[in-house]
Amino acid sequence: MTAIKHALQRDIFTPNDERLLSIVNVCKAGKKKRNCFLCATVTTERPVQVNVVKVKKSDKGDFYKRQTSWALRDLAVVDAKDAVKENPEFDLHFDKVYKWVASSTVEKNTFISCIWKLNQRYLRKKIDFTNVSSQLLEELPKVAEESVPSGENQSVAGGDEEAVDEYQELNAREEQDIEIMMEGCEYAISNAEAFAEKLSRELQVLDGANIQSIMASEKQVNILMKLLDEALKEVDQIEMKLSSYEEMLQSVKEQMDQISESNHLIHLSNTNNVKLLSEIEFLVNHMDLAKGHIKALQEGDLTSSRGIEACTNAADALLQCMNVALRPGHDMLHAVKQQQQRFSDLREQFARRLASHLNSVFVQQFTQTLLQLYNKPYYLSVPGHDQSSTLAQHSVELTLPNHHPFHRDLLRYAKLMEWLKNTDYGKYEGLTKNYMDYLSRLYEREIKDFFEVAKIKMTGTTKEGKKFATLPRKESAVKQETESLHGSSGKLTGSTSSLNKLSVQSSGNRRSQSSSLLDMGNMSASDLDVADRTKFDKIFEQVLSELEPLCLAEQDFISKFFKLQQHQGISGSTTNEAEEMDGGNLSRSYPSGVPQTISSEKDMIRQMMTKIFRCIEPELNNLIALGDKIDSFNSLYMLVKMSHHVWTAQNVDPASFLSTTLGNVLVTVKRNFDKCISNQMKQMDEVKISKKSKVGILPFVAEFEEFAALAESIFKNAERRGDLDKAYIKLIRAVFVSVEKVANESQKTPRDVVMMENFHHIFATLSRLKISCLEAEKKEAKQKYTDHLQSYVIYSLGQPLEKLNHFFEGVEARVAQGIREEEVSYQLAFNKQELRKVIKEYPGKEVKKGLDNLYKKVDKHLCEEENLLQVVWHSMQDEFIRQYKHFEGLIARCYPGSGITMEFTIQDILDYCSSIAQSH
Repeated sequence: MTAIKHALQRDIFTPNDERLLSIVNVCKAGKKKRNCFLCATVTTERPVQVNVVKVKKSDKGDFYKRQTSWALRDLAVVDAKDAVKENPEFDLHFDKVYKWVASSTVEKNTFISCIWKLNQRYLRKKIDFTNVSSQLLEELPKVAEESVPSGENQSVAGGDEEAVDEYQELNAREEQDIEIMMEGCEYAISNAEAFAEKLSRELQVLDGANIQSIMASEKQVNILMKLLDEALKEVDQIEMKLSSYEEMLQSVKEQMDQISESNHLIHLSNTNNVKLLSEIEFLVNHMDLAKGHIKALQEGDLTSSRGIEACTNAADALLQCMNVALRPGHDMLHAVKQQQQRFSDLREQFARRLASHLNSVFVQQFTQTLLQLYNKPYYLSVPGHDQSSTLAQHSVELTLPNHHPFHRDLLRYAKLMEWLKNTDYGKYEGLTKNYMDYLSRLYEREIKDFFEVAKIKMTGTTKEGKKFATLPRKESAVKQETESLHGSSGKLTGSTSSLNKLSVQSSGNRRSQSSSLLDMGNMSASDLDVADRTKFDKIFEQVLSELEPLCLAEQDFISKFFKLQQHQGISGSTTNEAEEMDGGNLSRSYPSGVPQTISSEKDMIRQMMTKIFRCIEPELNNLIALGDKIDSFNSLYMLVKMSHHVWTAQNVDPASFLSTTLGNVLVTVKRNFDKCISNQMKQMDEVKISKKSKVGILPFVAEFEEFAALAESIFKNAERRGDLDKAYIKLIRAVFVSVEKVANESQKTPRDVVMMENFHHIFATLSRLKISCLEAEKKEAKQKYTDHLQSYVIYSLGQPLEKLNHFFEGVEARVAQGIREEEVSYQLAFNKQELRKVIKEYPGKEVKKGLDNLYKKVDKHLCEEENLLQVVWHSMQDEFIRQYKHFEGLIARCYPGSGITMEFTIQDILDYCSSIAQSH
């Protein structure tokens, strides 16, 4: 085994920088015995890798080869099968279980013991050894010492556990010395025992020399010990001096501590003084309001620009002083409390004065505008003053007053309104309500007058044909109204009943006049020409064009003046909110008088605009109703104009008051448009045709043409083209159904004529207007026209040659029954003699006479307005010639060689038809 071990080390493991530590001869359990070796190896390089290698002989048996290698860290269990009895079997659990049978129990135990030591030395993960004797895991048995040479026994498994643990490799110098020593002894390899004895003798000689050297150095050791004693004495003296120095330093330390404590107190006092001075400077700098600011708040002029600027600066300074972030403990100071109370009094006093002044400005502006409205002349009650001159005067008066000067004057107070909003929301809200109350009455009066003029210009008449007189505007009436306004200015949140009464009284005449216009009788669309409709379109567009800038200007002013364009919470407010809209009034509830934030200031702008312009939507609806009464087709103009303005308003702000209001009115216009379409369809169902006169072009067909032509001119490049296309589909289908209904009920005019003429008219209308959504209906109308033209021609042509038609119908029936064409002449009823009799009944004069009668009958059936007589007559001529050729073909096939021919030719037919058409 030793020779094998040396051979394996030399041939297999040394080239791989590995050392072989233990080897066991094994074979697999339960199979044919093919011996191999399991080797425990470690690498010579660090970090050390421990492996279990399977080695077996080559097939030729002259050398060994490495077959399989496992890392020891992958070994989970070593199973020795029996810890008491000797058993050569054992198992190694790697990725799977390998069962082995050793050649001897000694080799198995030696290998397992080596594996246990390698596991203890190199692996953190401990291998599970089962069925292994505890003595085996402590030291190698003596048998192992006997079976292994002494050199190996010391390095691998000689019972000395420290031999493996303390093993160190030879360095280069040691290896060189060993080689030199072995070269000096030629038998070192051949006789290891003699070489070992020689080395032992030399070692004993060296040990003796070492002992003699130690004994010779005893004198020097005694001298060294004396020196050490003297050094200890010197150390004791140094320690005594250090103790005295330490006592002196302790005294100095106590004195320095006293000085340090005194300096700390002085520094603390200085620090406190600096902090106190800083606090005083902070309070003086941030809570001291200049005398000029105080005077401006108490007595500042709120009418001049300079005074307003001074008050604005003073208000901002006051707000900064009140909103200063006090440091902890400042609010406990009596002087701070007094200053805060003074600031509160100044704020309350200035807020009250500002609110009162702004309310007076509202009343003054409202009064001035009211006087201008009262003095504005309407229809002058002058003898001999005719209606036309009055209307000419009003042609330049369809405009709304410009509030720009009013807005310009108030915008000077915008910063003060923002200050009031941040400091006293109750007064701010009171001013907001008062502004809405005043402006709503003012705009209501202006807008109602504006719409009154618009209605007059639309109808061209006034109430009951009378002229307006200049309303008596007495100074007492104006004074009474303004006094009612001044009475409400003292209480910002007070009742506005006087303003409500004023609005009701002053708008009574306007409402009665508006209702009288709406009570006018419906005018027929046929009584109005294109100029009237164009006039309505211009007036309606002018109304919308005047309202739009008015609303936008007011909304822009509200957002700037009341500072509602910024989406942020109000200072000092809480998050709870209770906001309601009750009849257009903006109402809030505040717990304990604290103002609440609103969800969106855009909503507040919209609410204010809704209350201020609450009369716009009903007035627009009244105007739309009047336009619809004047002419139902006006709904087309209104739909296009209103859609365009809604689209424009939504592009600016989809959620604005103008966009919402115009959108609501657009719904009404769309309903009127749908109602117009429904009425036309209803009229189609109710149409009645006279039984004594020919039908001609039906009225609703002509009305559809008028509607389509008008609609195409109105909806050109319009946004609501889709609504018109849907209406077209509904109308054209209703027209088709109604034409067929009338055609079926017609008694005097043949059904085919009614269908042919009306569908020809429809086809011509659709072809001329080129309506893309009605291409399918245009093709259908053409098809119906063509089919009924052909049907009418075939039906009418049966009259002039009736007997000849019946004869040849019988011939075709016989052929259809299976009789050969050349044998038809042998039939008694259809022989040559009968054919000659029938042909003799229709000479050229009779044919011409029959065609003339047919032309007269067709002329009676057709209407002049559609001018289809020549078309129908030409179609009849072609059909007659086709029948003639058909008869000639039947004669040639069924009566061959008979020499029978018609008594007139195709040229005769052409001449007859031409002369008849010219004579009529």
